[in-house]
Amino acid sequence: MGPLAVTRLLGLISLTVGLDNGLLKTPPMGWMAWERFRCDVDCKDDPENCISEDLFRDAADRLAEDGWKELGYEYVIIDDCWMSPKRDDHGRLQPDPSRFPGGIAKLARYIHDRGLKLGIYADMGTHTCMGLPGTTLDKIEVDAQTFASWGVDYLKFDGCNSNPAEQMLGYPLMSKALNATGRPMAYSCSWPAYIGGLPPNVNYSFLGDICHLWRNYYDIQDSWDSVQGIIEWFSNNQDDLQPAAGPGRWNDPDMLIIGNFGLSVDQARSQMALWAVMAAPLIMSNDLRNLDSSARAILQNKVAIAINQDSMGIQGRRLLQEKTRIEVFWRPLSRSASALVFLSRRTDMPYVYHTSLAKLKYDAGNYEAYNVFAGSTVTGLNATTEFSFSINPSGVVMWYVYPQQPSTQTETFHEANPGHLPVL
Repeated sequence: MGPLAVTRLLGLISLTVGLDNGLLKTPPMGWMAWERFRCDVDCKDDPENCISEDLFRDAADRLAEDGWKELGYEYVIIDDCWMSPKRDDHGRLQPDPSRFPGGIAKLARYIHDRGLKLGIYADMGTHTCMGLPGTTLDKIEVDAQTFASWGVDYLKFDGCNSNPAEQMLGYPLMSKALNATGRPMAYSCSWPAYIGGLPPNVNYSFLGDICHLWRNYYDIQDSWDSVQGIIEWFSNNQDDLQPAAGPGRWNDPDMLIIGNFGLSVDQARSQMALWAVMAAPLIMSNDLRNLDSSARAILQNKVAIAINQDSMGIQGRRLLQEKTRIEVFWRPLSRSASALVFLSRRTDMPYVYHTSLAKLKYDAGNYEAYNVFAGSTVTGLNATTEFSFSINPSGVVMWYVYPQQPSTQTETFHEANPGHLPVL
């Protein structure tokens, strides 16, 4: 098929897709297996960690019983390695019978019964990234119908073992096929990550019409270096990426790895803060059955979550890169509020950072700031007031900033105006 024919076909598809089904007006929240559990299929010797229906039932139980669901963490998402090596006699994908003996539809009912939603994985190619059956162009419709019949609520559509021409056809066609099932399903596209993540290769306006969210960049790994690399790429390319995001269409810097092995407590706070400011999906990949109290406190921080879920849906930006290796990020929020994140890229010792809101482009006026992780409030801030605080190496200070009301100038935050804090 020539380039002109492909362009014409895309034009026809775009007229009929329109993936505005009311889903994901704020970034999705939930749990996904991949980063923590990968493709562990050894249920004989490692039954606690293998990719099986038991793992996803356990995740659903934890989300429902440990306070996650009430905060918005609602998706339980299966990644690669759930499939049988062969399709069934009707050409449909099927789960591995030894690890998912009850089938996906039964698992979906279990998850739905707990007030949660089920996500699943497929790949726009001949095989998935781990070598299981892919969704070639001729299988897109049947796979969409299969997922709908099982009660799936979210599809992650990967792109291993496919070429750019196939991706250009396949991703829009899957969007159309999902819509045609009549079942509302969130649609996560990995397409940008396979073609460089940036214009002109990626048409983000078109992508926002067919997908709810998309992976732009490399997979996250369980390390601070990986988190930093993602933050740097998104910040360096924010002029292209930031305008693409909004209600129902989100950039996805990949999973939250908080609670695993690679991040310190400060680094975990940094990932949570930056993902909140970037309006990123909050999809955890950890072991919810064995999560320590510090990781739980970070992931369940109500103000950080509310910042992430702000209804305006505007992705934040990096404002400053100081020579001191302090970086400042800013996100506008509802009710004339905003979020600030001060990130230390230093590796030596805590650094005392001096600035003012005026230096960060705030208008004249009086403000209050709530320190999201410390739980304390700074009152009586004039835009020109110099302030300072200490930031730990690879750590953050995160503020929720809002205009100060005249009646609160001599009172404490919690006594005078608790309604200023964003609520879930």
